[in-house]
Amino acid sequence: MATEFVNKIHPEYPQMIYDALDALQQKEGSNKSSISKYIESKYGNMNDAHSKLLTYHLDRMKQTGELIFLKNNYIKPGPDAPPKRGRGRPPKPKTTLPQGTEIAAPKPRGRPKKDPNAPPTPKKPKPTSVPSELAPVSKTGRPRGRPRKIRPQPPQNGLE
Repeated sequence: MATEFVNKIHPEYPQMIYDALDALQQKEGSNKSSISKYIESKYGNMNDAHSKLLTYHLDRMKQTGELIFLKNNYIKPGPDAPPKRGRGRPPKPKTTLPQGTEIAAPKPRGRPKKDPNAPPTPKKPKPTSVPSELAPVSKTGRPRGRPRKIRPQPPQNGLE
């Protein structure tokens, strides 16, 4: 109900944004705060949701291509506007190669395929487990890894 009231008094936000961009006539475009100040000066005090609505409509118009956002400024797209960056950027023009030029096969990607005619690789034998007494000792003289847990022995004959 509140939006119906606002829409009857003021034009739609996209139209207000276009009017602000036309009136400000800045070559580099206008930033959000200057657009907001123009709308507030033209239409009087706006409601509390004005900044949120303005941000929403500017983002929507930017995503649909109605506005171009360049260097923190909003610009109406025109014939001299720079190309859009990102996902909507047009592809680079392809240059034609002179006739007689042979194109090399592209470099293969990923891991090379196994040769089906190659003999199977021999399996590596598992190392036999060596008792800890015979295990190789590191340079420091201490065995590698975490030491084994030692169970505390209960006191014998009541003596500690």
